[in-house]
Amino acid sequence: MAPAAANLAGSDVYIIVDPDNVKDNPTPNYVEAAHVKAIADWVKQGGVLLLMANDSANCDLMHFNRLAQAFGITFSERGRNFVKGNEYETGAIHITKENEVFKQTKKIYLKEISILEVKEPAKALVTEDGDIILATAKYGKGTVFAVGDPWIYNEYLDGRKIDQSVYRNFSAATELVKWLLQQASRK
Repeated sequence: MAPAAANLAGSDVYIIVDPDNVKDNPTPNYVEAAHVKAIADWVKQGGVLLLMANDSANCDLMHFNRLAQAFGITFSERGRNFVKGNEYETGAIHITKENEVFKQTKKIYLKEISILEVKEPAKALVTEDGDIILATAKYGKGTVFAVGDPWIYNEYLDGRKIDQSVYRNFSAATELVKWLLQQASRK
């Protein structure tokens, strides 16, 4: 179902993950101007939006950026953390400073990331080697969280693929969900 005022009205948190491109889906549903308006209006009234893209080869950034840019965020064509085989350390992201979202988690695993660019009202939350990896934006009464990787999924949370004692993706996902819900409760 396409985002519209009527179907967003009953929601506190809206999550968009890895928008399809024609490589994934021969008839992708792109973000359109009407969707941007509906979502931006909803966020302005207190909605909480989680945007999780992917690298430019694996998702539609062109249309997705129509939405992200309404909040000062751009998913760039520049990527990083292109992990080869089991070279997991090349996917490490270090959370080195205290921030509003991640209080306990200090290292996570993200691969094939779209590096973010931000301008007001967005701000960088986590950077690595000068690249913005995670960003937030306050927009009206609402909040946006953006990351250039859909990193909250099965093998990266349950220990099947990466060592959870080294990469704290489950801990980070828990902290993120709690933070998103706290933002929603501030309506």
